[in-house]
Amino acid sequence: MEMRLNAASIWLLILSYGAIIAQGERTRDKMYEPIGGASCFRRLNGTHQTGCSSTYSGSVGVLHLINVEADLEFLLTSPPSPPYAPLIPPHLFTRSNLMRLKEAGPKNISVVLLINRTNQMKQFSHELNCPNQYSGLNSSSETCDASNPAKNWNPWGTGLLHEDFPFPIYYIADLDQVNKLEKCFQDFNNHNYETHALRSLCAVEVKSFMSAAVNTEVCMRRTNFINNLGGSKYCDPLEGRNVYATLYPRKPAVENNLETVHTNEKFILVSCRLDTTTMFDGVGLGAMDSLMGFAVFTQVAYLLKQLLPQSSLSNPLHNVLFVTFNGESYDYIGSQRFVYDMEKLQFPTESTGTPPIAFDNIDFMLDIGTLDDISNIKLHALTGTPLAQKILEHLNNYAKSPRYSFNLNIQSEMSAHLPPTSAQSFLRRDPKFQALILNARPTNKYYHSIYDDADNVDFTYANTSKDFTQLTEVNDFKSLKADSLQMKVRNVSSIVAMALYQTLTGKEYTGTKVANPLMADEFLYCFLQSADCPLFKAASYPGSQLTNLPPMRYISVLGGSQESSGYTYRMLGYLLSQLQPDIPKDNCTDLPLHYFAGFNNVGECRLTTQNYSHALSPAFLIDGYDWSSGMYSTWTESTWSQFSARIFLRPSNVHQVTTLSVGIVVLIISFCLVYIISSRSEVLFEDLPASNAALFG
Repeated sequence: MEMRLNAASIWLLILSYGAIIAQGERTRDKMYEPIGGASCFRRLNGTHQTGCSSTYSGSVGVLHLINVEADLEFLLTSPPSPPYAPLIPPHLFTRSNLMRLKEAGPKNISVVLLINRTNQMKQFSHELNCPNQYSGLNSSSETCDASNPAKNWNPWGTGLLHEDFPFPIYYIADLDQVNKLEKCFQDFNNHNYETHALRSLCAVEVKSFMSAAVNTEVCMRRTNFINNLGGSKYCDPLEGRNVYATLYPRKPAVENNLETVHTNEKFILVSCRLDTTTMFDGVGLGAMDSLMGFAVFTQVAYLLKQLLPQSSLSNPLHNVLFVTFNGESYDYIGSQRFVYDMEKLQFPTESTGTPPIAFDNIDFMLDIGTLDDISNIKLHALTGTPLAQKILEHLNNYAKSPRYSFNLNIQSEMSAHLPPTSAQSFLRRDPKFQALILNARPTNKYYHSIYDDADNVDFTYANTSKDFTQLTEVNDFKSLKADSLQMKVRNVSSIVAMALYQTLTGKEYTGTKVANPLMADEFLYCFLQSADCPLFKAASYPGSQLTNLPPMRYISVLGGSQESSGYTYRMLGYLLSQLQPDIPKDNCTDLPLHYFAGFNNVGECRLTTQNYSHALSPAFLIDGYDWSSGMYSTWTESTWSQFSARIFLRPSNVHQVTTLSVGIVVLIISFCLVYIISSRSEVLFEDLPASNAALFG
């Protein structure tokens, strides 16, 4: 009987505890309203930390809507109930305003919320005026003059991406969430400002605590020390993968002699940037800053593959090496590692079974940079050379030809005023390296920002369902506007591919086939709107399930998202491959053979040439590296546990003091009662007679 009573008591306690927990969760759900968004986070280099972090337990601030710049004065001049969390639209999210909030410090400003109200926005770039200024060929004003908009590469840059803020910055894109925040502010905060300290106010709590601090050297030292004791990391190096492919398959290395360079093998290196970046985690498409160049790069590769079979070359050892460099937004991580590996004869890796490629194997490099303004393209080189003049003549031969009606004029600039592209890593090693850069005049007012999207490049998906893998006649697609994005990519891609065709063969291209604008259409749709697209499906295994979100192109860290590299790997593999109709699916399993769905999604075996190379700065490979030397990129990313935001009613200071006071009084009374009861326990709790004790025992 006693055991049953005890068991019943235990079950009653468990049920009561569960009911209390459930009630507590319901109460919490009523108190807090989650807000979805993206957070600014912390990155570090050899000398500084940049970005944002909340306090360990989360930063709390009272909402205050900023409609005009004058509204900031309320927050910066003795606000009545600090700290506050200003809601700032993009047109007021300027360097001067953010620096004023930073100077006010966490005492007055604890959170900044960027709300997606873009009706007055005219520019929004938080990169430096001179991106990667201290990691290129040189840091002098000859390459880029930050004080002169005509001589820098990002005239609209604010540099906020490289500032360190003592509070979290949270971006809310969903307009329903923005409306919720504004309504909460209007209902509870936007009246009787002088009584803010006396009543409950609508507030936000943001959790985005960053583990890393100071700089990369300190963070890596702490991480390595903790790891030796079996703990967790504080930061990780920015790390990803470059993707490369050759126009033609290479001959395998001689067995037992994998480190010997084939000196008679020659390459034209064609490159572009794969990545982009913004202030906020997981947001940013880089439509104009790098995707336009990437689109042209892809079309050039495919057009050359279709126009130029290897048998048409006078020298069968001539080839084209196509490389997309990852991490270029952060001091040229991918290209620095590529140069480092080539110097050590470690590219490609021995696992590919092909001989290493040395700098002597490279005839010249053509780096496709940013193509903001298609009508103002220039061919850049450090110095004027016969090669540069010859390539410029080839380009303009097709750009101005009435046969193709491209109607472009490609100009040249031979000076140290070079765009911030991957070629700078090669020229930094050797200023005499034959590097040419195809770049446009900067017009992108949203460079490295969350608003460099499909709207910024005026992209409209044609969605024709036609075969984009077929080349087209020059007179096809006359129904498309000449200034449509797809036609712009078609024109520039065709010009570059034809110039390379003439360089490789020594003969002028006289055909009528040009790049297909539908491939540009599908490419841009995949990277700007949805990865569940015809081009990615064709380049994947049959039946693959693809996400309906575009791939993120931020380099990330080891173990982070590398989906853009994966899609690029498969796409280049598919577009530069050779169909193998006689090889069945079961035998098409090991590289260089790869089984693709193909345009018709029926499956096909192809001989491919694509592969990965490491995009990790050499700084993390060299023992005793001097982190402040500036030789290599030193960027790392802080670790964090979670990102979250929620709004609630923050009680007034008077209410909190009253609650605390009542609690203290209750505590004192409780102690007094316990003392009185304990001191008089013999009177209050008399011992029971033995007979009664037996009954109740």
